[in-house]
Amino acid sequence: MTHSALNQLVTTAPAPGHRITFRGAGPTESYPLEELYTMAGNLAAALQRRGLRRGDRIGIVAANCLEWVLLDLAALRLGVLTAGFEAGKFAPGRALMEQYALTLLFTDEADAVDAHAGILSVAEARTLAAQPGPSPQPLPQISYAADEPTTLKFTSGSTGTPKGLAATAGSIDSSLRAVQEMFAHGPGDELFVFLPLSLLQQRYWVYSALCFGHDLTISTYGSAFPALRRTAPTVVMGVPAFYELAKRHIETRAARAAETSADPGQALRDAARQLFGDRVRYLWTGSAPAGASMLAFFAACGLPVYEGYGMNETCIVTKNHPGAHKEGSVGRVVTGKQVLLDEQGNISVRSDFPVGRGYSYAEPGASERIFAPDGTVRTGDVGYVDEDGFLFVTGRADDVIALGNGRNIAVRPIEERMRRSPAIEECVLFGSDRSELVAVVSPADEVPDEAAIAAQLETANALGPRHERISRVIVAPEPFTIASGLLSSQYKPLRPRIRAAFAAEIESAQAGIVA
Repeated sequence: MTHSALNQLVTTAPAPGHRITFRGAGPTESYPLEELYTMAGNLAAALQRRGLRRGDRIGIVAANCLEWVLLDLAALRLGVLTAGFEAGKFAPGRALMEQYALTLLFTDEADAVDAHAGILSVAEARTLAAQPGPSPQPLPQISYAADEPTTLKFTSGSTGTPKGLAATAGSIDSSLRAVQEMFAHGPGDELFVFLPLSLLQQRYWVYSALCFGHDLTISTYGSAFPALRRTAPTVVMGVPAFYELAKRHIETRAARAAETSADPGQALRDAARQLFGDRVRYLWTGSAPAGASMLAFFAACGLPVYEGYGMNETCIVTKNHPGAHKEGSVGRVVTGKQVLLDEQGNISVRSDFPVGRGYSYAEPGASERIFAPDGTVRTGDVGYVDEDGFLFVTGRADDVIALGNGRNIAVRPIEERMRRSPAIEECVLFGSDRSELVAVVSPADEVPDEAAIAAQLETANALGPRHERISRVIVAPEPFTIASGLLSSQYKPLRPRIRAAFAAEIESAQAGIVA
């Protein structure tokens, strides 16, 4: 991997002319990429003076910020592994340091700082990065082998403690180059990122900016919409839930404008431009199934959404992109990956450069269930590849509900029918003890529109066969959130937790809206 993109960014300063910008709740900060590279080098030297050496680990528990990026880049410059912990899911403290063998832990939670234990404020990273230390010792010459881990990343953790996986340099480099091959990010581009940097995939775009030369803006989910308007990016990295919310914003604005416009379609396109700006060349999505109605909506707005497929254990596997896009699919297999299907359509993924060959932290047997000895990953998803090489993911193997009457029901298409209503943000189906389908719905608004939800239930039931009818809908008292534990960090519904939270209502014949 001597000539890899990852090795390039740890040894070579970026070309001038591009910037990284941070837009959140506080003041906007913007830096030339070459200045970011210098600051990361200063911080690496300071960490080296503190005794950090190749193979050590640092942890980060913090919201998106300049310091997060600096720490990650400094660690790469030293051959130090970064463990990115999702804020709110992991508590910074000595127990976390011991569990994951951390030398230092950086956090933005002031009450958790304990310098004697090696738990430092992220603000200290900014101070150390501001200027070179006295008589700085030269940084080590780092070159990553393909199978060398650079970061510890975690699954979304739908049940129990998230599983930890040490991701290899080869897997990161392979993904960066596959994306660049499809989308050619470069001068004139500004990528917009708002999901947590604790997710390794979000840090790819920092690496991409440094290697391939483009601008980058980093925000947070809570600040994403106002930051979008000020940024006017060319590419937005989002999840389906974000685009569903954006769709509702655009529809609301367009409805007001349509009252005085002779062209409702133009009003819709204008509203989309007001939200996203007028430079977008495409919108990126993945991590969860994207609804067909949402994809069609943005296409009508002139903002193509390219859906892809991958998971923590595989990195990117397939992707739609300009010149190779098919509605309903998650794209063709990217360079460096191979999709394997068995007779039942179960999807496995083989990589030229596997993310890993097992979990570093997980319950006994977890690695053997997912990873083959050569690193091939059993995804748990089912689907097919069409004659043009496009992968269609039809659901998860465990998305099939076996009812007591002997019927096996694939829930994903039914849930999608319910989510077509603007009153419904998420819909998760379960089977009850009485062999009926029960939906738990996350309302789109703080005050649920039960009349609209009931109307959508009637519509959804009319669209499917009788054995796919939903008998009852349980409306959550408030929308699912990450804080409530019902959504993952990538805004995917956590089915086991939702079932546990609404178990009594699911089994009660009287609860909910009855079809």
